[in-house]
Amino acid sequence: MASPSSATTVVTEVDTTRPAFGALAGFRPDGLHLPPDGSPLRVAFVGQRTYFELCSQRSPSPVVEPKFIEFRSGASHRNLRASLRAFDPHAVIVFRPELIAEGTFADLAGLTLGILTEPLPRVGDPAHPDLVRRLNDLAAVHADEFDRIISFDPIVAETASRYAPIWRSLPLPVSDEVFGWSAHMSPLPKLLFIGRTTKHREEFLGPLKHVHDLLHIEHGVFGDEFIRLARESCDIAINIHNEAYPSFENRVSMHMAAGHLVISEPLSPSHGLEPGIDFLEVRTPGELQDAVSRVRRQPESVDLTRWRGRQKAESFRASTVWARVLHDLLADVSVFGGRPR
Repeated sequence: MASPSSATTVVTEVDTTRPAFGALAGFRPDGLHLPPDGSPLRVAFVGQRTYFELCSQRSPSPVVEPKFIEFRSGASHRNLRASLRAFDPHAVIVFRPELIAEGTFADLAGLTLGILTEPLPRVGDPAHPDLVRRLNDLAAVHADEFDRIISFDPIVAETASRYAPIWRSLPLPVSDEVFGWSAHMSPLPKLLFIGRTTKHREEFLGPLKHVHDLLHIEHGVFGDEFIRLARESCDIAINIHNEAYPSFENRVSMHMAAGHLVISEPLSPSHGLEPGIDFLEVRTPGELQDAVSRVRRQPESVDLTRWRGRQKAESFRASTVWARVLHDLLADVSVFGGRPR
């Protein structure tokens, strides 16, 4: 990838020599539905495309042949099973496993991995009504449908374990196609916020809109459209929490991967991102307006912050992350067993 001083816009390619690929390619424990050594695993990513396509792996790598299967609340489980039978996956990765009905994977030979994607109440903290609603949704999970379940947030793992055993915590990855870098922002950097309007968000964004041009898109931007928007219409990405409780939104890592400067409320958990180094942190509407004004006056002053954020985003790269997770999933299930079959 180009250095910060380069004037070239770079879109990175998949590196086929990564150690994570080699580890998975040569690992075929007995007793599991797997392809021959050296052949890629067929991996089905199941979820609502709007939210999770860019957390999946979209393009094949030497070790994963991916397929995204659209599934959301209220969708047909019969159609989902038919799609899975046709693909015959070696592994199924489900975003929001609480939406999967009991018995959906009963005849599935491949491994199943659930990814908890929603914020939940934290032990010892006051429970916001929005978090209580999400916890009530999680109560519907059928944990026996999954070999393992991952939480995107380690802090809520204790809460989630009321309904399902949590294997590990992992931030949502970012599809390789999102990654890019442009050495310079626009002379007057472009502002973007993607997310639905809430009272909390408007407390921050409302005053900002009176002073600066802010492109606010509530919904409907995903996949290739997000990538196009990231390339053409954004230099500075704003991240404000849905409500007045701490969380980590995956839009942060997506924007960093695209090479944007991120200005965000405090992130919890941080997943290794450092305020003031990888992104700019703000706590009040006034701080947000001051930060935006400062950066738009002197965009070059944050080039290194943008670059550091882009470098940190490599730890979220989907083709690497999923290869590591799949390797560990095979190892763990081969030794300790998995769901009833």
